[in-house]
Amino acid sequence: MDLGEKYTMKTMGQLISYTQDENTFTLQYEKEQLIIKVIREDIINFFIPLRFKEHYSKAVEEDKSVPCKVTAGMKEGEFLLETKSLKVRAGSDLALTVSGSDNRVLMHTHGAGRKSGAVVSEETRKILEAEGHDASKMDTGDYPVQLVLGLDEGDDFYGLGDKSGFLNKKYYEYENWNSDIPQAHNEDYHALYKSVPVLFCKKKQAVYGLFFDNTFHSYLNLGKESTDYFYYGADDGNLDVYFMGGENLKDLVSAYTYLTGRTPLPQRWTLGYQQSRWSYESADEVMDVAEHFRSLDIPCDAIHLDIDYMDGYRVFTWNNEEYGQPGELTAQLKEKGFKTVTIIDPGTKVDDSYFMCREGEKNHYFATDPEGKTYVNEVWPGDANYPDFGRKEVRDWWGSHHKFLVDAGVDGIWNDMNEPASFRGELPADVVFHDEDRKTSHAEMHNVYGHYMSRATFEGLQKLTDKRPFVITRAAYAGTQKYSTVWTGDNQSLWSHLQMMVPQLCNLGMSGFAFAGTDIGGFGADTTPELLTRWIEAACFSPLFRNHSCKGTRRQEPWQFGDEVVSIYRKYVKLRYRFLPYLYDLFYQGEKTGLPVMRPLVLHYEEDRETYNMNGEFLVGENLLVAPVLEQGSDKKMVYLPRGTWYDFWTGEKISGGQYILRDAPIDVCPIYVKAGTILPMYEEMSYVGEKPLTTLKLLCTPGEAHYEHFQDDGETYAYRNGAYNLYAFDRDADGKLKTTMLHENYPKYEKIIMEELVK
Repeated sequence: MDLGEKYTMKTMGQLISYTQDENTFTLQYEKEQLIIKVIREDIINFFIPLRFKEHYSKAVEEDKSVPCKVTAGMKEGEFLLETKSLKVRAGSDLALTVSGSDNRVLMHTHGAGRKSGAVVSEETRKILEAEGHDASKMDTGDYPVQLVLGLDEGDDFYGLGDKSGFLNKKYYEYENWNSDIPQAHNEDYHALYKSVPVLFCKKKQAVYGLFFDNTFHSYLNLGKESTDYFYYGADDGNLDVYFMGGENLKDLVSAYTYLTGRTPLPQRWTLGYQQSRWSYESADEVMDVAEHFRSLDIPCDAIHLDIDYMDGYRVFTWNNEEYGQPGELTAQLKEKGFKTVTIIDPGTKVDDSYFMCREGEKNHYFATDPEGKTYVNEVWPGDANYPDFGRKEVRDWWGSHHKFLVDAGVDGIWNDMNEPASFRGELPADVVFHDEDRKTSHAEMHNVYGHYMSRATFEGLQKLTDKRPFVITRAAYAGTQKYSTVWTGDNQSLWSHLQMMVPQLCNLGMSGFAFAGTDIGGFGADTTPELLTRWIEAACFSPLFRNHSCKGTRRQEPWQFGDEVVSIYRKYVKLRYRFLPYLYDLFYQGEKTGLPVMRPLVLHYEEDRETYNMNGEFLVGENLLVAPVLEQGSDKKMVYLPRGTWYDFWTGEKISGGQYILRDAPIDVCPIYVKAGTILPMYEEMSYVGEKPLTTLKLLCTPGEAHYEHFQDDGETYAYRNGAYNLYAFDRDADGKLKTTMLHENYPKYEKIIMEELVK
């Protein structure tokens, strides 16, 4: 089918026949083929090769299918397929139904298609296009690639990565097109920095997930156009959809991360506090910041260097004049216990005397125009070329150049501007890139540019050091979590952006990105003492814990705001460090299960309607609930505690769940609750990871029987994958007696394990 014509389900025609190759079934329609592949009994891929015969997946990097029992056949013009968990019916014009083993319908196509005739008015079109929107895509005309699915009463939607707005995505519309948007984001923004097209639907009494694996510009309308249906559309590519079944939302997250990969266990220090600004403009300024943290007794593990540390914004160079010789500043920081993280942008300065430019041109490593000439746009260094990261040889080249930074004592790499951003308009769709050896275009590779840059950085660091790489990226696609942590990009010092932190990070976590954070205090605009204070409280348990701000805005180090802010800031950063072993355990568990660190309440309480739209509180793991104050001037918090018995972390008060409570929350209090029957591992106070040996483990316990497994290793290398770790099992009976069992022992054990009661 020519993608120049509009593709709809009705163009498929009648179902004629099918063939089988093990667990792959090719259904022949009058005008197209539908290929159904059973990946697992709970995961099924639906594939229509509209543009390519192959999947060319960037997210699912190997064949994830496993043998499982499948029965299939034709009956009365329909194809029927059944696994232990799912049943599929496929009829004419791509009439698809997927049901559970109990015959309850989960997903079904909307045979009537989309509404017709609702077109954006000319006046509205002009306004939208002036704001940078493509108004033509807001008409209800069909997309070249499209799937329209029935929307049932009670359906709610979660996932989609870093999309702005609220936790529940029902009735909103979104685009997958990685975008550098400096304006203040609100719930009406259709696209941000990442494209993670995974959607989890919670029905009244069931759940299912969909992963739309297509890197071209795509669109999701989740009931905004009509309450009868929701749809996925794309400008090009294939219809390549993974259906995921399960008993609950946790099963779906696990299935999705089985497909696309799971966040690897990070180095322990990366979970500590990190300070950044665009920019600390000299070595003296950096050291002044470091000395303030130590003298004020605020723990900190890393300081980030933004673009000014480079020589004229040339990547893999050093500004010797302002930052000293490479290695000097990082050595001074290490003496005080600080790691160094440096920014790297993909835009490579056009300069014949610059080694990256010469090497890239000589080896044809840069993207070109359709005539084969190296494509040039503009970013921070001025005229710049764009490495063609889709090719392995380019990734290897780029990764190898990190040796300069590693040799200079740099501990982590922060990838920015990799949507890719550009100052002279967006890269044209026909700029030539590659997907490995296959020539393609910017239209296909745009959404995976940051993904491949992250992979290049991660794999380069793996070759240069035995430490687990610490990579941060702004732009990403599904599966980037295998290579990099993320932050939500250039937020603003606005209360609405603090409020958005909770649903953004919860949806990122469900979308596979367990290691994610926001710029504490807000990147753009000027923060206030109250906003910064409430932000550090809210972010205390966010996986990535970094304060970052923009040049020209008010400085955001806590001492800029007086003694009260410093005192509260210190309190919550120290609390973060006490909880490091718990956060580290959650990452260890997540590497096996795919479950995130920071979770929406609906992930564990999906039978409770109060959790479906819970935007103002979250879980850390399963048994720790955080309800930060997110409104200016408020000193009280309406907290919802789900079923069970809970204890106030600060007072020890026992509270029955299944109700709302009004908690006093003066400026220094973030409401935190621990469920009955919980064991939480904690460390003693420290100024930074590695300041002293971790010889003592404290176990904070709430009343009731409890079981907890704790992981212990060197916190830096991959030695644990070869068995160099301890795994403790702690069991506490109803009388408060603790039993310790070693499930695995191959690392120096703690000298002391101390049990503490939350309720005195």
